[in-house]
Amino acid sequence: MTEQQPFKWRHFEAEIILVCVRWYLRYTLSYRDLEELMRERGLCVDHTTIYRWVQRYAPELEKRCRSHLKRMTDSWRVDETYVKVKGEWMYLYRAVDSQGNTLEFLLSATRDVQAAKRFFAKALHASHTVTPRVITVDKNAAYPKALKEMKAAGKLAASCELRESKYLNNVVEQDHRFIKRLVKPGLGFFSFQTAWNTLQGYESMHMIRKGQIHGIKKGNLIGQISFIASLFRLIA
Repeated sequence: MTEQQPFKWRHFEAEIILVCVRWYLRYTLSYRDLEELMRERGLCVDHTTIYRWVQRYAPELEKRCRSHLKRMTDSWRVDETYVKVKGEWMYLYRAVDSQGNTLEFLLSATRDVQAAKRFFAKALHASHTVTPRVITVDKNAAYPKALKEMKAAGKLAASCELRESKYLNNVVEQDHRFIKRLVKPGLGFFSFQTAWNTLQGYESMHMIRKGQIHGIKKGNLIGQISFIASLFRLIA
């Protein structure tokens, strides 16, 4: 896949591929649901083909939209939710700012200090985040230790305040709901990589819908569709 020709060598037209990927990442649909929707439109597309499209282009959507994200506030709300992968529960670390905008996310097989440190490091290096003034977490004992070690290593400002408050973290806990709603039709993922590829697409679409893209307001559906098309060098 190249920057200029992301759909080169594909059997179906780029517009068809992108609408299937976009619908899967936006709505509570299974791959078989999309197969049926395409058949209603006179297109014979197997659900496994749509699955391969999502695996290929969901991470690409996340990569391409990053540079268009607005800067977030310096008040972080961090929490993790559960995602079933190959019959086992894994942990999706997520952070939003005080206004509910997505800061960063990371899928991890473990829920410990090292996983927390990987997540914070990823969030600190994101192009749309600023150095946090305060980080609000729940009672997970791994967070205080992880932040303490990062401060000692000079990877986090010593002035950054750690605040443990379940009430103040309601904003990120409420934001988890969209992930759980989208994952439900698929009944979990069959591999870690499959889960991560798909989750990148879910999170990117969620950020776009929340109005986190420069010039694209929340609720501007046509603008959001045009923006995604432009990322892949298409005209919506």
